[in-house]
Amino acid sequence: MHTFENQMHLGVLLYGCGHHQAAWLMPDSYIEDIGNISYYQTLARLAEKGCFDAIFFADNQAFRGAEPTDMPAFWFDPIVKLTAISQVTNYVGLVSTVSSTFANPFTVSRQLLSLDHISNGRVGWNLVTSMTDGEAFNHSMEALPARGDRYKKADEFAALMDKLFLSWDADTFQPSREEHTLIDPTNIQAVNHNDDFFKVKGPSTTPSSPQGKPVSMQAGASPQGIALAAKYADAVYSVSWNFKQAKEYREKLTNQLIQHEREAKQIKVFPGLVTYVGQTYEEALEKKRVLDKQLPIEDALKQLSMFVRQDCFQWELDEKVPTLPPLEEFDGPIGRYETILEMIRDKNPTVRELVGYLNAGGGHFTLIGTPKDIVDQMERWFDAGVADGFNLMPPTLPGSLTDFVEFVVPEMQKRGLFRMAYSGKTFREHLGLTR
Repeated sequence: MHTFENQMHLGVLLYGCGHHQAAWLMPDSYIEDIGNISYYQTLARLAEKGCFDAIFFADNQAFRGAEPTDMPAFWFDPIVKLTAISQVTNYVGLVSTVSSTFANPFTVSRQLLSLDHISNGRVGWNLVTSMTDGEAFNHSMEALPARGDRYKKADEFAALMDKLFLSWDADTFQPSREEHTLIDPTNIQAVNHNDDFFKVKGPSTTPSSPQGKPVSMQAGASPQGIALAAKYADAVYSVSWNFKQAKEYREKLTNQLIQHEREAKQIKVFPGLVTYVGQTYEEALEKKRVLDKQLPIEDALKQLSMFVRQDCFQWELDEKVPTLPPLEEFDGPIGRYETILEMIRDKNPTVRELVGYLNAGGGHFTLIGTPKDIVDQMERWFDAGVADGFNLMPPTLPGSLTDFVEFVVPEMQKRGLFRMAYSGKTFREHLGLTR
């Protein structure tokens, strides 16, 4: 039997009508409600019913809108969306993506601290450096800065955010009508940050939160991203197509943690997880087949072209994938590209087959089968120490999330792998992190 200290954690990345590109085409999708906040509130309550540690929203700072099938999945600003969700939930953590390439640290730290107070300590933030020139064009830039420059800025950004999160404590505010005092200013210090990218006097206008500070998360898989996570993160989102890749990621992270004199247990690893659940393997596989059959092939090739930075429309669909440049010669986002290379090595697929794998979760760990089959594999990764939990990426919403909550979570609970109920209120408490 697993104790709280060695139970699994669960997050869920809520995205549009689901992570499969054809999800919105299904008759039971809620595509008409993509701009309705009640849709996201309902999904969050479903995750809380399943005792999930957190819900998570990705973000993108640009919207093409140039094609009839471009999905407006980032309709709302994630911090605003999570604030609305905080009012209809009581326990589930609330994680927003923040881009250090574009965000103003004083403003965004204040927003996150505000939400952390509003939600009684349930906030986390996922630090990214962004991916496209299109995003840069919306922030007075001529192009996205080079990866090295982005990560140098991200390092300074993360350090400054910690200073602002902790610049003064709420206990300092002790209003006394008798003494005509509101606050003790001796415990409030300016941060006086002055470095390459930011100059901020501080302190924040908002005190530290009920959990001390929001949980810091990171999702980059490049060497720079892993080094940044080892330095600042409480938890990381990772991309692992298979056990081998998950093990390699954990080893890279552990090596970086040693350099920063941190223990491996001080940082939680959440590989992405895609699940198709059925009472039999055949039933689960049929759910995937129905979705794949609806997949618009042009959209899939456009996505693949973005991932590999080549024009995949010139490739023959039923021929083997052409030879791709080695990882060290690739100048785009490394994490997803490395996963595609791993898929090709594992499966030697045709272009059509590769597109199918990617649309079963974009290269994340994908499990198809009964609740027992799925938990068997999750438990293997957990017991081997390559995952502290998983970040669920439901192919369809709400359907795949409902299947997981109703069938997979009870199987996890039966084995003592997962909480029966929340034992704390803050996100840090859910993850077993110190305040």
